[in-house]
Amino acid sequence: MIVARFPKPDFSSGYEYPDIVHPAPYEQLWNWIDIFLLVALMGVVAWAAHKKHSRAAIVGVSLFSLAYFGFYRSGCVCSVGSIQNVVLALTDSGYQLPLYVLLLFVLPIIFTMIFGRVFCAGVCPLGALQEIVNVRNFRMSRAVTSALSVIPWIYLAFTILYAATRSQFLICKFDPFIGIFRLGGDVGMIVFGVLLLLLSIFVGRPFCRFLCPYGALLSIFGSLSWKKVEVTRKECINCTLCHMACPVDAIRPPYANKVKEDRLAGVKRIVMYAVLLPVVTALCALLIGSGSDALSRAHKDVYLYDLIQQVEANPEMDIPLEVETFNGLGRNVEDLRTEVEAIQHDYKVYSYLIGALIGLVLSVKLIKLSTKRTRKTYEIDDANCLACGKCFNYCPQEIKKK
Repeated sequence: MIVARFPKPDFSSGYEYPDIVHPAPYEQLWNWIDIFLLVALMGVVAWAAHKKHSRAAIVGVSLFSLAYFGFYRSGCVCSVGSIQNVVLALTDSGYQLPLYVLLLFVLPIIFTMIFGRVFCAGVCPLGALQEIVNVRNFRMSRAVTSALSVIPWIYLAFTILYAATRSQFLICKFDPFIGIFRLGGDVGMIVFGVLLLLLSIFVGRPFCRFLCPYGALLSIFGSLSWKKVEVTRKECINCTLCHMACPVDAIRPPYANKVKEDRLAGVKRIVMYAVLLPVVTALCALLIGSGSDALSRAHKDVYLYDLIQQVEANPEMDIPLEVETFNGLGRNVEDLRTEVEAIQHDYKVYSYLIGALIGLVLSVKLIKLSTKRTRKTYEIDDANCLACGKCFNYCPQEIKKK
């Protein structure tokens, strides 16, 4: 029911008011088209990766996804950015999470748990853009890639912090490709996006591997996936071609020809890291938690209160526009201070939690690096495999089958 905010003017000329026609909710329709295409495209990639072993089909999905989700739908709202909405809904009872955004967040996780990271393969426009420009792969050491792979978890941790405290949406603010998709925007982020694309020519998926917070989440579910991506269903002949072709270095070589480490030494090292795990976790929690007041200045109310204190301490300084606006609205400084104290309390709690998360990730990375599992053939690392299918075209066993 629509209620007029003001009474209609009383015309004496016999004027008749036109019927109110409400536009159709086109955006809601497009949202459901997005969800339908998201499911359909992930299904196509799952079929291509597991049933047909077709790299061409996956590239086709990448091109369509880039055109539709990237340039036509302007890359927003995306599954990567939906993390922020989900965190806000979990921490703020006043925020109602749209079903559309919830599905964007949940559906790729469900598909990953079943088929591996088929969303990353070609459905995500951010990954598709990098995949299409990639022509060569400069291979880095496992130690370097393991160190860089911690960055997405740090990014995820601070994304959670700033969303939970209602400060800002970091992923939206620092999306390197949104300016490219919209053909305009912040110059700095467009330059950063172009640099990432140039890097993508020689390094496979740098954003997906070393920056994407949603990719960090999917790596967990990818390692637990029900159906694993296979280079070939036939016997591996250890030709190294799949390993060299993989753009994200997700195919691990065998250890059969290497000198084996003394088992006792390996066990001692793993036990040592296991003992250090709670220590590193606690230290990181204390480190991030101790800086919570500084981190809280990202919130607009805390920033405003700091400006007001600066003006009160130095009356001769030029009054910032924010403070002038605050005074003009007649707001009370004491009320603002109470709000700021509550915000800083939230920051302290969440800072300790994300610090513990970062410490846990660092510890687990150290343990994984120290673990040398026996492998006689080349095997896919399911957590890092993006199901792009590039290895299919290089495997002699697959080529022979075709």
